[in-house]
Amino acid sequence: MDFALNEEQSRWQNEARHFAKEVLLPASLKRDQIEGGREPWDWEIIKAGSKLGFRTFAVPKDLGGVGADFVTQAIVMAELAKADSAMSKAFSQNWKWSHLIAEFCTKDQKDRFLKPFLADDTYVIGSASTEPNSGSDNRYPPNDVTSGFRVKAERKGDEWILNGEKAFIANGSVGKLFFVNARSDTTVNAREGTTVFMVPLGTPGFRIGKVFNKAGWRFYQNAELIFEDARVPHANLVGEPHKGQKVRSGVAAEFSDFELAANALGICDASVEYAMQFAKKETRAGKKLYDHQLVQLNIHEMHMLTEALRSYVMRCAWDMDTKVHGSLSPVLVMAYASDVLQRVTKLNMDVHGASGKPGGMMDAMTQKLVRDGIIWTHLAGDNTQRLKAVRRMK
Repeated sequence: MDFALNEEQSRWQNEARHFAKEVLLPASLKRDQIEGGREPWDWEIIKAGSKLGFRTFAVPKDLGGVGADFVTQAIVMAELAKADSAMSKAFSQNWKWSHLIAEFCTKDQKDRFLKPFLADDTYVIGSASTEPNSGSDNRYPPNDVTSGFRVKAERKGDEWILNGEKAFIANGSVGKLFFVNARSDTTVNAREGTTVFMVPLGTPGFRIGKVFNKAGWRFYQNAELIFEDARVPHANLVGEPHKGQKVRSGVAAEFSDFELAANALGICDASVEYAMQFAKKETRAGKKLYDHQLVQLNIHEMHMLTEALRSYVMRCAWDMDTKVHGSLSPVLVMAYASDVLQRVTKLNMDVHGASGKPGGMMDAMTQKLVRDGIIWTHLAGDNTQRLKAVRRMK
């Protein structure tokens, strides 16, 4: 197994590194210090990244996109996340659903939705799964009919009528298209009774609700989607009626966990770098912090865990590119990334604390890395991933 980067992968890594340093990092703290709502978002950042290909990065070449493989996607996500994790996610969120459009959507749907997505630098996509009373149970639905999605879809002629509410939806306040999971058959469990619809902004009966404030990832938008007799054409159905779980089990589903692990790697890289810079600059008890053994041990552990996560993320990307049958890497890598991220960001905070400053007085970037890392403790049903792995190993 050779993880040496080819010429194209190296080119994209350098492109992402330059964009992160010149555009994302200078804006990172400024956008993060705006608490909640739409205000942290900056369309100029999205437009600038889009013109370089970072918004349409995963669309296959034969459909007009970059067509980056998973190894390249992992490299770019980590480079962008090293500058700002939330901004990296704002771009990669679109990659997930580009995979789904390419894999499951009809030619008509690609013409109506993929072409505008490719042409418009402000066209971002979201997925509507989580609901106020339904979250992790959608990742591995139980057999009872009361669990899982509660947004209801009823067919009336050539339309489906959607009613209900989604919560914490990615790109919710800025998206132009959403993949909505709805319960189309309430007599069976969610696995057998869910249908996926493409719902563009402006659909009658569909509106944006509250935009959420968060401890971290403030640039990244999460909002309520509200459906009140929303009328969705049958032509917008993805796959087959009541077969939504099949749609959510393809490459797009595997990408979700892999994406978050690659993003976490970027935060870990940033944490190691900030810890090293601080330890070599600050003095305690008459010598540089880095000359204290405890600080050395902390930074060594941070580096070790980060490199282990890098190896796992790249192995996962390789498995997905080479279509390794039955690999658990896409399932487990997210859970491992969550554990590593909490430890590495805490150790970075400990290194900064070694200067004698209390935690609440640490520099803004150290605090931001911790706050962004906290998101992983509940992101995408972290513990549910472990249950999925156990059940697949039976």
